[in-house]
Amino acid sequence: FFLATSGSGICSCPTPSHPAAMLRPTLLLLLVILATVVVVEARPLVRHVRSTHEFDRLLKKHATETGLPVIVDFYSDGCGPCRMMAPVYKQLAKEIGQGRAVFTKVDMNDPNTYQLAQRYGVRSMPTFVFFYNGKKVNEFSGAGEQQLRHLAQEVVRRSETENVVLRRETLVEYYQEKDAAKSAEDIDKVYAKCAGMTKENPSKECVGGAATQLVRGLKKKYGKGPELVPRFAEEDRVPSSGGASDKNSAGGAKSKTGGGGGQADKPNLHLATKEELLVALEKLRDAEEDAAYEEEDDDEAEFAHAWTKGDFPERVTIIGAGPAGLAAALYAARAGLEPVVVAPPIGGQLQGKGVDVENYPGLANSTGPGVVSAMRAQAVEFGTRFEAELVDRIDATTRPFRVITNSSTIETHSIIVATGAESNWLNVPGEYEMRGGGVSSCATCDGAAFNGRDVLVVGGGDAAMEDALVLARTSQSVTVVHRRDEFRASKVLAQRVMEHPSIKIRWNSTLEKITGEIIKGEGVDDSVEDDLDTPQQKIVTGAVIRDVATGEESAVKVDAVFIAIGHTPTTSFLQGIVDFDNEHPGYVKSTDRS
Repeated sequence: FFLATSGSGICSCPTPSHPAAMLRPTLLLLLVILATVVVVEARPLVRHVRSTHEFDRLLKKHATETGLPVIVDFYSDGCGPCRMMAPVYKQLAKEIGQGRAVFTKVDMNDPNTYQLAQRYGVRSMPTFVFFYNGKKVNEFSGAGEQQLRHLAQEVVRRSETENVVLRRETLVEYYQEKDAAKSAEDIDKVYAKCAGMTKENPSKECVGGAATQLVRGLKKKYGKGPELVPRFAEEDRVPSSGGASDKNSAGGAKSKTGGGGGQADKPNLHLATKEELLVALEKLRDAEEDAAYEEEDDDEAEFAHAWTKGDFPERVTIIGAGPAGLAAALYAARAGLEPVVVAPPIGGQLQGKGVDVENYPGLANSTGPGVVSAMRAQAVEFGTRFEAELVDRIDATTRPFRVITNSSTIETHSIIVATGAESNWLNVPGEYEMRGGGVSSCATCDGAAFNGRDVLVVGGGDAAMEDALVLARTSQSVTVVHRRDEFRASKVLAQRVMEHPSIKIRWNSTLEKITGEIIKGEGVDDSVEDDLDTPQQKIVTGAVIRDVATGEESAVKVDAVFIAIGHTPTTSFLQGIVDFDNEHPGYVKSTDRS
């Protein structure tokens, strides 16, 4: 119930014994409140999809009502490359504009949306999938900005070129002029065939690429083709700039009193039916949720404290933004040195650690991404600045030094190297060509794509144990392949793996080969010809394992292989600048006693 004031005090009205009388004023009150506080764009710049049902409605809406392509970023918060591409994706959405494409994001760790990954064959993150007319027309995986821009512009051009319709009456008039012998039945067959070539086409009209193809054929045959007109007007493709549109809100119900301006043009909630009020309330709630998601969207937070070139060289530049780099930044910042941290917004290996951080004092019940976020915030608090770029090389021939990235040059008096290490690979057949197709070195990044499937983990150290435990949360089964008869990992992690009911262990075994096949995922537009210059993606279907004792080989069926066999220091850019430890390749030689 709600409270109302009266001259004699406060009373509750109506009572719960009159639910019918209570419903309308309650709905009216909620609509009035929501209408006064919710003022958002009809479509957010980048929409976060929260369910498969919402995604299906989104595809259908833009296939039948706007003709806009839908570009989807399948991501995970624990995925370093995903974090790196997030601001790029949002910037691209701004550049292309809402009237030319719809940009969405799907969280692979959300139990309400992970089924979309299986439906569209997403096997690594980030994966960008491009939909047009309700069908998947293209995709790619990885942190490739140029490829993202190219494919986005390609699908946008296609949607603009194919935003046409050939009216039936136009085709009839055309045949009357060019081929009067053509019967009405034959014309209907031609038109129905054209209309049937478009998947989402409730109007059963000849539209899009099918219409263009038909007109091209008729022009070749008769010298001139029938006229095409725009299928969707510009106002259909561009979202409204205010709150809920008039045609979709209960306030837009026409006045039953008739008349022109004045009160008749204003919202009349009291004239709406109960069903109209409920529909309007649902739309306002959706708008409020979209506004909340926009406020929570922190894709650009990585650049909130960005470095800008000054008049003087920097005192300290730190290369690397993992725990080591951020710890160095904190100490330098507290000393008043205002350090610059140069690294993409990935956060190092700890960013991709999906299990809790248990081996550091004071960090109980903390995840890797959470620790990195807290470290970054603490460094920022004392004046650390960030340049979100990869270091290409260092020029140590001059003073001050010059740190050269893909887009900037930082002059600095001192450099701290905290670049960590990168994953090692086995270099077995099938490993390289199926990266992104089921072969991965990051279970936290890509594990969600294999919910309910069988996966393989290679390795025997802490990294392999953590990957196996992360995957066991969602995968149907996890098989750990290790070349020895005992793990090198810490006893706690090894014990958890050996006791987990979903994890099997193949002792004294090595991975010899990864097998796969080329398939087209569900929802692929068969009308799009394969680009012979673009390599086709091959996906994992199995692996060959060899017993090191007997030499016997056996094939296993798996949908993904995760390699966790250690790391090599990321120091190649320092060749010729510093001395390396000959006994430990990749490690910088340190001064005695340091």
